[in-house]
Amino acid sequence: MKKRNILLVLLMTVSFVVHAHGDKQKDKGMLKGLDTPAAKVVLAFHEALETSNKELARAQLADDVTIYEGGRVERSADEYAHHHMLSDMKYLAAMKSETLEHQVTVLGNTAISASRSHTTGSYKGKERNYEGMETMVLEKQNGEWKIKHIHWSH
Repeated sequence: MKKRNILLVLLMTVSFVVHAHGDKQKDKGMLKGLDTPAAKVVLAFHEALETSNKELARAQLADDVTIYEGGRVERSADEYAHHHMLSDMKYLAAMKSETLEHQVTVLGNTAISASRSHTTGSYKGKERNYEGMETMVLEKQNGEWKIKHIHWSH
């Protein structure tokens, strides 16, 4: 990413954190930018994971995507598709997840998607009940939005 885009990503991340912690009007702006083409890629990726559609999920990712989750790093779409994607799909099939907040901001050929969700369910005999956070950076490549980076945490 160019220096300017990195600065914009940092500004948007700070803006999201400030709004998430300092917004006095609780519901205002919690869902923003979801009608943008970049957001539609994020939503298609989520739906593909939830419905175990490996091809559709893979198609939303840039070839050189970097995915951070649980202290691990996957450094390409193929690496994710052949390893962790299938376990993510199995896990999500057993869970119920509700979006609490999702904001997508487009800055030229870069977009930032930041969201929080509440997940409940049982997986491998363990009850789960937690809030998760997701940050994605998207890049417009050859006229199409692709997910370039994902960071999941809970």
